Amino acid sequence: MSLLHTLSYRRCFNASFLATAVGMPLSLFGSRTARAQRPEQPVPGAPLSTRSHVLDTGADALQHKAPIDAMSEYLNGFHFYADDMGRQVEANHYCTHLTEDFHQCVIYSSNRRDAKLIGIEYIVSERLFRTLPDEEKKLWHSHHYEVKSGELVAPNVPNLAEHAVMQDLVTTYGKTWHTWQIDQDTNFPMGIPRLMMGFTADGQINQALLQDRDQRFGVSFEAERQNRADIPMPQVVAGANSWQSGKVMQLTLEEVPVRNLRT
Repeated sequence: MSLLHTLSYRRCFNASFLATAVGMPLSLFGSRTARAQRPEQPVPGAPLSTRSHVLDTGADALQHKAPIDAMSEYLNGFHFYADDMGRQVEANHYCTHLTEDFHQCVIYSSNRRDAKLIGIEYIVSERLFRTLPDEEKKLWHSHHYEVKSGELVAPNVPNLAEHAVMQDLVTTYGKTWHTWQIDQDTNFPMGIPRLMMGFTADGQINQALLQDRDQRFGVSFEAERQNRADIPMPQVVAGANSWQSGKVMQLTLEEVPVRNLRT
């Protein structure tokens, strides 16, 4: 059982528990604190009424939300639109570890309570990725560079535990769809979902975007890169990162007839 799976019973990591989980004294763990991001742009609609607040509070207290409670990992990183590397977006992933080989993540625009839900990502092990059909592999990207470069971080997780998390993620592959093109319209989810990809080399990501994230979170991708230098760089399985060929799969909107129409 991996460290990620061991920790998947709670939404947030606890430093004392992590120290026990990896068999190291708490004093060896560094401090990592994720700061709340900038206020979100409002979405259409009137402010919540007192009635809505009461109903929401009651529902929160009375209803079970097992799928949400199962989310245990929070990862901050970046995606670009598969067909346009110039469109780059910060992504806050909240993930559930369903099996040793499979994660599912919801992606938000920030880590604030009013964050916008902008996409989803499925993450699989190399073992599972190798079993996928060639056409399916074209939709997936590797995580080797995201981990090794320090671009991907696990806010609030102590340094030693984060290192173990990244060891698990470096050989994985992700399929990401953004349902809200947040870089074009921060107020409303216009348009259709878009396939996203991950960076694979230095010089691809907008450095201002990366440095802005580091400043807000109080982290350093350069320091993270050094901390992960001992993590072996995996060989990327053929078929991933299809954008590197200059051609990529992407959704288009098409009008089609309705089948089995009932009126």
